[in-house]
Amino acid sequence: MNIVLNGEAHKTQSSNLAALLNEIELDEAVVATALNGEFIASDERAATVLSEGDRIEVLAPMQGG
Repeated sequence: MNIVLNGEAHKTQSSNLAALLNEIELDEAVVATALNGEFIASDERAATVLSEGDRIEVLAPMQGG
């Protein structure tokens, strides 16, 4: 299926958000995730089903001021 990952077209076989993070090797990283503009908590990722054309954002925490 075709999705948009961090603003770029991406093909995936993953059916849910947790599987996608595993696919892109970020499943062990501390990241924030959003699906179509809505925050998805880490404990909800496995239950968050992906669909054709979804927009996913994966963000790492940053320090600064």
